[in-house]
Amino acid sequence: MKKTTGFIAILAILFASCTASKPGQSKEDLVTTAYDAASVQYGNMLDFVAGNEKAMPRTLKKDGSMRWTHPFDWTAGFFPGSLWYLYEQTGEQKWKTAAIAQQAKIEHYKTKYNNHDIGFTMNCSFGNALRLTKDETYKEVLVTSANTLAGRFSETTGCLMSWNPSKSRDFKYPVIVDNMMNLELMFVASVLSGDSKYKDIAVTHAVTTIKNHYRPDGSSFHLVDYDPETGKPRRKITVQGYADESAWARGQAWGLYGYVMCYRFTKDRRFLDQAVKIADFLANHKNMPADGVPYWDFNAPNIPNAHRDVSAGAIMASAFYELSTYAKGGKRFRVFADKTITSLAGKAYTPESGQNSNFILMHAVGHLPGDVEVDVPLNYADYYYLEALKRKSILDEGKKLKDWFAYTSDDLRGV
Repeated sequence: MKKTTGFIAILAILFASCTASKPGQSKEDLVTTAYDAASVQYGNMLDFVAGNEKAMPRTLKKDGSMRWTHPFDWTAGFFPGSLWYLYEQTGEQKWKTAAIAQQAKIEHYKTKYNNHDIGFTMNCSFGNALRLTKDETYKEVLVTSANTLAGRFSETTGCLMSWNPSKSRDFKYPVIVDNMMNLELMFVASVLSGDSKYKDIAVTHAVTTIKNHYRPDGSSFHLVDYDPETGKPRRKITVQGYADESAWARGQAWGLYGYVMCYRFTKDRRFLDQAVKIADFLANHKNMPADGVPYWDFNAPNIPNAHRDVSAGAIMASAFYELSTYAKGGKRFRVFADKTITSLAGKAYTPESGQNSNFILMHAVGHLPGDVEVDVPLNYADYYYLEALKRKSILDEGKKLKDWFAYTSDDLRGV
């Protein structure tokens, strides 16, 4: 009996060694299961949205009812963008039809935007539309939008202005780290138009942001306000984080994603080095939870009881996957991204079917100091989660992310 038991134990060990996931990989069906769950949620969401011809879902109010977003809002591009990802994953025509209908609500603003977030709004929606359909009409929307955004650039400051000047808030030329995300539209516009001015603006903005937003440890301030006459920083603050000197989680995620993306388009080593510095700060931070889903601020006073922010986690994971393909020793970033995505796909952050007002993820934080959107779903958390899942699936299949991106540095040669 002992011999038999020992033989069975050996077989069990051998079987486990053959079936165990490789380092950096999760179970094969994680992406499929997560997308299936997302499809159910957003399928229900489409039924709910059908009655609203002007707005789209953003989050929930404190009473649990839907908070709709106007097409002019900075988050307006994420819902149609998520629909495009669902179309890409499933091939189902209903997602494409819905994405086209939803993004049609925002096209009007390609020439009328009065803040930097036109990059978010148009690239997440029309950018994905162009990538997946090759419809030439979308090129005009993207280039026109980039031209509108370029109007916010100042040679004196070397930055695109984010929010508008405000006497009451003492802002003269405010630039937030989130603005790094809007640079992708500028790179894309240079590819589509052949005009280098958009790319040049993006590079200048990214370099200036390294100089003035970032601290020696790789963390960043949220906002730097410039003197528009001299171009020098007037003050550095963190509006949506715990304190001016703290590391607001989503701000760190925006910066990480932005510099990884800038390296994709330029192969400028400065941007890769900055991305790695930010990534190491995040992954190795003493207050990064074991499941890889960050607290809303790394310096929040009530850790470990502070709110988590799945939006920051999803953005970080998506960026970590891409960074893993560029950085020396990049495997560590892919392993970290896998940990985060596995957590987000679990019961702690993914709701039961039909719950959470049919948003895909639970427990995001928008602006805690302002008591706005605290521990709620957010449409941009859903968007970057779906994106991260797609990037994970590509890498797990042994394919190259470079072949998935619509454009890279190869497309900017000669521009």
